[in-house]
Amino acid sequence: MENTQALSLTAGQRQLFEHLCERRARGLAPATLDQLCGELGLSSRGSLHKQVSALIDAGLVEPMDGKQRGVRLRALAPMATAENDDTLPLLGKIAAGRPIDALSGAERVQVPAAMRPRGEGYALTVQGDSMRDAGIQDGDVVIIEAREHARPGEIVVALIDGESATLKRLRPRGGWIELESENPEHPTQRYAPERVQVQGVVVGLMRRYV
Repeated sequence: MENTQALSLTAGQRQLFEHLCERRARGLAPATLDQLCGELGLSSRGSLHKQVSALIDAGLVEPMDGKQRGVRLRALAPMATAENDDTLPLLGKIAAGRPIDALSGAERVQVPAAMRPRGEGYALTVQGDSMRDAGIQDGDVVIIEAREHARPGEIVVALIDGESATLKRLRPRGGWIELESENPEHPTQRYAPERVQVQGVVVGLMRRYV
């Protein structure tokens, strides 16, 4: 079902709502008004505040009563959807070989209904061949279910030191977090648990042959 509240927003309000949804899908902390102005390229803080107020009135954003820092989506607010609800935001590229940033973007990709995550989700384009033996090739688009936990052995989007993201198999071992590749040419990466944040789990894959 489409989010009728989001579809009734103005273009500026919808842009802000979609941006907040993308930030939530990436596991980022709520942004301040100043941060949002910078990320959206807005020069008027007052104009942004009016857009936030409109989202509050629509029930999509929590009221800013001075007790919290940042603009927060309501817990039950759905992810923004395009008119075609079989799409997910394509947030950028993810390394299967070495960590690189997962870049924010506004592009959306159509995803078969059977492949969509059960909850919030997004798509990422794979760069590299470290997961080739798991059937994930360079240039593939992986479908990610956005969550902060994963079972041992699941393929995850792992954020390292809060700065760079990589696609690997999660293996907690002996007090460490090991991020395993599926290619013998790429060694296992080992980190202290506090350095690794799970941002999502791979639930599907799409590949173009032409």
